[in-house]
Amino acid sequence: MEDTQTVLFFASISGKKVEADFNGGTTTGDGGVLLLRELESRIGIVDRIVESLWDRRHQSYVDHSYTDLIRQRVLQIACGYEDANDSDDLRSDPGMKAACDRLPITGDDLASQPTISRLENDVSRTDLYRVGRAFVDAFINSYDKPPKKITLDIDDTDDPTHGSQQLCLFNAHIDEYCYMPLHIYEGETGKLITSVLRPGKRISGNEAAAILKRVIEPIRQAWPKTRICLRGDSHFSTPEIHDLCDEHGVAFILGQAANKKLKRIGLPLMAQAMALAKKTGETVRLFSSFDYQAGSWTHPRRIIYKAEVTDGKPNPRFVVTTIRNRTPKFLYEKVYCPRGRMEGFIKNHKTFLHSDRTSCHRFTANQFRLFLHSAAYVLLHALKYTGMLGTKWTTSNFDTIQLRVLKIGARVREQATKVRFHFSTSYPLKDLLRTIVYNLDTA
Repeated sequence: MEDTQTVLFFASISGKKVEADFNGGTTTGDGGVLLLRELESRIGIVDRIVESLWDRRHQSYVDHSYTDLIRQRVLQIACGYEDANDSDDLRSDPGMKAACDRLPITGDDLASQPTISRLENDVSRTDLYRVGRAFVDAFINSYDKPPKKITLDIDDTDDPTHGSQQLCLFNAHIDEYCYMPLHIYEGETGKLITSVLRPGKRISGNEAAAILKRVIEPIRQAWPKTRICLRGDSHFSTPEIHDLCDEHGVAFILGQAANKKLKRIGLPLMAQAMALAKKTGETVRLFSSFDYQAGSWTHPRRIIYKAEVTDGKPNPRFVVTTIRNRTPKFLYEKVYCPRGRMEGFIKNHKTFLHSDRTSCHRFTANQFRLFLHSAAYVLLHALKYTGMLGTKWTTSNFDTIQLRVLKIGARVREQATKVRFHFSTSYPLKDLLRTIVYNLDTA
């Protein structure tokens, strides 16, 4: 629909008035969404989600299938439109319509915000369980053959709430009401395995083990010979997780909270580090390992101890692991510390895809929203590492990809036998688009 009322006035150029309006007609500001359409057809993440849901609607009154609704919502999120309200303006956008397999001009419009909101609030807990499993299956299916090894990076993050959302709790550590969603990625590739919305409190060992079991079992069943290593912060070092990993043949390397006994065992090495630091005036790092058994553990575990002195102050760190054929220094610096990359994965998911927009009242609706944002993560991750393979763009954050590759203006035309998108002649990343299309065709 054209806006014939609004006119914007700007400074004159060479004595001529400069005006702008919103009567451009069949143009889109998100021409790059066609790339996501190609990716989604190969990955099939939308179909996996749809197959997990039970459509409870009376089909006589249905205008938009679940496939149409979820594809529309996921592609909009991937392009930076995180709010369901944006659907009202984008439902007639020719780029979005084409990406959802509708003719961009003569095809029916997409769904409006009320329809999208009804979808988000219609899912059940059983539906969500199956969707969570669908993400694990999609992760497994993303490999052409079983990998030799994978790293399961696990961490939670704060998701501040504003209102009376179900199960939002006050978290004293971050000093606000929030959710604490749990994210699990493959640590070397950044592929998302699953994301689980949780109440705003520290996760317990039993809860974490229950979630991990639903991830590890299908992976182990699909890849019985793959070496799996779990990596996480100290609050994941619990007897329940240790025993779960032992049961399924999964190695782990986890942060370990310090206590009086551990500090006492590490005291001689810390004294040595303090003496060296005092002598050299530089930061000192010394490593050792020893066996230790907490009262709740079933048997002793290997502890990696880092005695570090920085600016004359002690900075001890402990890590518990099942890996015994590597040196303490190697395990800490080369195996455990790279878990810091996960902060980047979560940043892409939460900050650049706005997955913390969990503003529904019902907890199940917010979990479904988190899954929709996770599907958008899967698409952008594939665009980054498959479509942009061999380019410098594989190091880019998602917001850069959105702004430079997806936000492309285009004039759209429907012809008798084809649909044409006309991008700007001066678009500076023509070669990148050609590379992406080539990589997707040959992947």
